[in-house]
Amino acid sequence: MIIGIPKEIMHGEKRVSATPDTVSEMTGLGFKVAVEAGAGIGALCDDRAYSAAGAEILNDAAELYAISDIILKVKEPCFNDLSGKHEIDMTPEGGCIIAFLHPAAPSNHEMLHRMAAKNITALTLDGIPRITRAQSMDALTSMSTCAGYKGMLMAADALPVFIPPVFSAAGMVKPANVLVAGSGVAGLQALATAKRLGASLYVADIRPAAIEQAKSLGAKVAEVGVPESISVGEGGYANPLPSEWLIAERSALLKVLPDMDIVFLSALVPGRLAPVIITEKMVAAMAPGSVIVDIAIDQGGNCELTVPGKIIVKYGITIQGIKNIPGMLPVSATRMFAGNVCSFIKYLYSTCLEKSGAEPCFTPGALIDADDEIISGMLVTYQGRIVHKGALAAMGSGS
Repeated sequence: MIIGIPKEIMHGEKRVSATPDTVSEMTGLGFKVAVEAGAGIGALCDDRAYSAAGAEILNDAAELYAISDIILKVKEPCFNDLSGKHEIDMTPEGGCIIAFLHPAAPSNHEMLHRMAAKNITALTLDGIPRITRAQSMDALTSMSTCAGYKGMLMAADALPVFIPPVFSAAGMVKPANVLVAGSGVAGLQALATAKRLGASLYVADIRPAAIEQAKSLGAKVAEVGVPESISVGEGGYANPLPSEWLIAERSALLKVLPDMDIVFLSALVPGRLAPVIITEKMVAAMAPGSVIVDIAIDQGGNCELTVPGKIIVKYGITIQGIKNIPGMLPVSATRMFAGNVCSFIKYLYSTCLEKSGAEPCFTPGALIDADDEIISGMLVTYQGRIVHKGALAAMGSGS
């Protein structure tokens, strides 16, 4: 079986789905690995290192797709200007794609239909469940760590005032107030980064356990009053809130927003569109010069005014909707991402080995156990159908 590592072609994407070290691990299992020439340049992984690790280097993306049984990518398939073809069109009928696919996002629904029509088995890395045996594969956690760190630095750069307290001949400057809404992995990393910068920390989250973690970093709590029975879902993730509770959460946040210099938005519900917790009216109530960084934008965004991929100013508030923040740390993010993906490939190998009882004859179909807890949560398209629950819900279909 051949694993293909194409060069990422989404604008500004410098990460790559494998490093020479992970190529060596995959070839050690018996896979063949093909890498598109120049795929790792942005992450400081050169072709010679891939070749030394056992990969075949191919100059043509179309050729790489044509020979690959499994394509490992960072971001979802898109149109390749150099080849003049969409990456889905280059993927063989019945092939397999593993990447961050963000299947609930409406902008990706056409892509899902095209993959289903080609009988492509697609697995999204943001569907890996947060369970102990899947920790080494959890690329979402790894990339959230990157997004929390870099996203807070972006907010600091856009802020027109000091973040730490500053003592000068002109008097004392108070520290900036930072509110993190959604204290998951990204939110906690954002809080930790803001703390290092000297900010006063505030947190809002609907999950008591997440609040406790934020408080351990010194954050004060902006109470939103949502009962735990409603707010917490499987695996400790947030549940989608009924409309009346979402309105109550917005009302609570509106009370604190005017005092905040930075609002960092990272509230997500796995596999679904991000909840809109900051409305236009709430933005208008903020102090001019404040900054919103909405890292939930890949799943629709937490702020009603966020423009995907853009930085805008509205009501004097800078609203950053920059997508793919982890890609701004390509070396660190690639090392983490590639390690997670390699762990998943090894998991597929081991589960296939257990089922066969002997060294398996690998095909993409043989590797996929749709009943497996980890794999089933990741499946997006399978056997010619869209099967991802979050995508189907966003499309308005339950089947």
